[in-house]
Amino acid sequence: MLKNLRLVFVLLIICGVAYPVLMTGLAQLTMPANAEGSLIKSESGEIIGSEMIGQSFKDPRYFQGRVSSIEYDAANSGTLNYSPSNEELIDRTKKDISIFLKENPTVDKADIPSDLMTNSGSGLDPNISPDGAKVQVPRIAHERELSEKKVYLLVEKYTSSKSFGLFGEPRINVLELNMALDKLK
Repeated sequence: MLKNLRLVFVLLIICGVAYPVLMTGLAQLTMPANAEGSLIKSESGEIIGSEMIGQSFKDPRYFQGRVSSIEYDAANSGTLNYSPSNEELIDRTKKDISIFLKENPTVDKADIPSDLMTNSGSGLDPNISPDGAKVQVPRIAHERELSEKKVYLLVEKYTSSKSFGLFGEPRINVLELNMALDKLK
């Protein structure tokens, strides 16, 4: 019995203390910004958000991210995992499409990129596709009294390619794009 308790205690120290301390120390040494949560700060040093966690943008002057069934609440990360035939999902999607078309009157229903109407697995995805950003350009240019060309160029500038040239799809971090948008004159 004492032998078993000793083993439990040793494993508790290794797995519960030593390993987390070692990993945290290595992360702080090798990539301190990532270890702190990939925080995005304003020029004054105020924390605005994280590069890894999406935010809700309701103001029509900003690019909007993906829909989130959890309202971008990081404490409740996850999604509802409805099947495509689920009535609640169908109703929510119809409502989201209706709202999007009302806010973006120059867009046809068939031209709405699917990523703008679907949840990510976590409900916290900070990125949208380049098409998801481009379809919003006319609204944003109008709301901010900017040329569409200027806004399109900003979208191109903030488009990230596939990770390592292989994984994922081109994407745009919505928070970073909106911060850059605020700097445009």
